[in-house]
Amino acid sequence: MESYLISIVTFAGIYALLTLGLNVIWGMTGLINLGLAGFFAFGAYASALVTTTGDMPILVGVLVAILATAAAGVLMTLVTMRLRGDYLAIVTLGFSELIRLVASNEIWLTNGTDGISGIPGPWRGELGPAGFNMLFCVLTLLTVALVYVFVQRLRHSPYGRMLRAIRDDELATAVAGKSTRVVKIQAFAIGAGVLGLAGAFYGHYTSYIAPDIFRPLITIYIFLALTAGGTGNNLGAVVGAFLVMAVLEGTRFLEDLVPGLAGVQYAALREIAIGVILIVVMHVRPTGLIPERPPVIDIHRKSTG
Repeated sequence: MESYLISIVTFAGIYALLTLGLNVIWGMTGLINLGLAGFFAFGAYASALVTTTGDMPILVGVLVAILATAAAGVLMTLVTMRLRGDYLAIVTLGFSELIRLVASNEIWLTNGTDGISGIPGPWRGELGPAGFNMLFCVLTLLTVALVYVFVQRLRHSPYGRMLRAIRDDELATAVAGKSTRVVKIQAFAIGAGVLGLAGAFYGHYTSYIAPDIFRPLITIYIFLALTAGGTGNNLGAVVGAFLVMAVLEGTRFLEDLVPGLAGVQYAALREIAIGVILIVVMHVRPTGLIPERPPVIDIHRKSTG
């Protein structure tokens, strides 16, 4: 039971990284990205290939995953710069599907649907399963804390205020003399880099990745996590990720509460329970558990007379 709980916390931390990356792109800048699963997979495959085929250290693989996924985010933004709303969403969703198809069919590179196994983890052999799980859980939580501090400082900086200005009114921001095009590229690259980091952590923790793992449902879960936690709020993003993971895993125990159902029926009941719980959360807290606070403007000025 202890190993199971440690594993759940680790996966929740990986989800928190995904949610923080989405918060930079969508919550703070207002750019729609439905290709989260694709960027997640891109980072996982980049780090896995560098550390297995390339026989490089894990740290190098993680750094390559961050940089490569950030570069993919820049390319995505350049391609979709003129698109808005639904059209942008469709292209980002297509990117996710493109990554999955390449991973499934380019056997010479990704081993196709068989996936990549034997991805190294830090001191996996020396520590044993229990020790490795605990170590990786601590590393994941520390990484979440570091990324949280980074994006939180970004949010409260003048650059972060410019991101929110673009989100709220891009035209007014451009009229004010800000280069919205460059800023959006930078924001997408930062968010995509965090998504790639999450993918690298996933691969090195599970030691195995395959195209079917990175299904579009992951994108839905991460959007739910950010919405439930509080769009635009980094702390809400982390809380929402842990909430969604708790709901996903908690519904596994429905089999003990409702006996006599078949396996397919349990799976359907679990999906219904997940939807109902999240709907209740959003009904009670429509702006999220920790909503974004509007900026405080000091209207009181000292008079010098």
